[in-house]
Amino acid sequence: MSDVNTASKAQRARWRPLMTDKEDFTYVLSPYRTELFAHCYRMTGSIHDAEDLVQETLLRAWRSYGTFEGRASVRTWLYRIATNVCLSALEHRDRRLLPTGLGTPHADPEAPLATAMTEVSWLQPVPNALLGAPTDDPAAVVVHRASCRLALIAALQWLPPRQRAVLLLRDVLAMSAGEVADLLGTSVPAVKSALQRARAQLQRLAPAEDDITDTVTPDQQHLLDRYMRAFEDTDVHALLELLTQDAVAEMPPLPCWFTGREAIVRFFGTHVLTTRGRYRLVPTSANGQPAFALYRRGSDGLHHGHSVTVLTLAGHRISRISGFLDADLLDSFGLARTYGARHSRRVPA
Repeated sequence: MSDVNTASKAQRARWRPLMTDKEDFTYVLSPYRTELFAHCYRMTGSIHDAEDLVQETLLRAWRSYGTFEGRASVRTWLYRIATNVCLSALEHRDRRLLPTGLGTPHADPEAPLATAMTEVSWLQPVPNALLGAPTDDPAAVVVHRASCRLALIAALQWLPPRQRAVLLLRDVLAMSAGEVADLLGTSVPAVKSALQRARAQLQRLAPAEDDITDTVTPDQQHLLDRYMRAFEDTDVHALLELLTQDAVAEMPPLPCWFTGREAIVRFFGTHVLTTRGRYRLVPTSANGQPAFALYRRGSDGLHHGHSVTVLTLAGHRISRISGFLDADLLDSFGLARTYGARHSRRVPA
């Protein structure tokens, strides 16, 4: 990612008259907010934590701006603050998980549902709209989205926080080892060692996906349309045809998860797709991946917000269904709590 917003001492001098109060300061630095949010989300795996940490970053930047000497770019200076804010926060917070990180898959998909584990800090999906795009370069946009994919974010949470920071600063933000060492207050050899360990661990936890694209192809769009129809029509046989043989399904805060398309379809047929018309789906996108908001019919006959499902595609099949059973997520996606006719029926790229 090119540092298009580099600020020299001369730029800083020109900005100072504008920064007479906190509102002016926030306005001048507003172009950095989206990428700082993406960085904090990668570090924490939480929309809400990321929002709070960006606010804390800007507050600390405001308070310490008088000591900023312009030897590094404003962008690098902000990333120094944001990274250290994240590291401090992570000292007191549990890692965020997905059910697949808790143990082996559930043996019986037709057994009664396990009790939701509300005491676990679960990973949250993030709307594409909140991640923005750091540049107009199409290749850089692909890298940006790939760095926010759900499997990668989940794997990052298993790295020690400082290793996580080093990997993101070096491999996602393309900072030099010297810049990262200065930012974290450590040595270049320490940065190189941490990066080597982080890369090796990440490769074990989340091998690189070869088919990442920055758009949904026409064939994949057809696949997504078929998924929506199968779900809304309660057609488990149609759902079976859409999954890879080794597909995975998980639904936090339920701790159980399933692997293999037959097991997944048995689970959905037993516990989810039991009544025709029970669900309505609204296409959206999260973590650089296609997603759906789910609305479930209530006793009043209306469909109310229920969950957000993020799909991982492998070619022309679905390899993972990650359903987040948290209706509050719809607010972050800018979606209504009750299903309405105005909703789009197409998945945004």
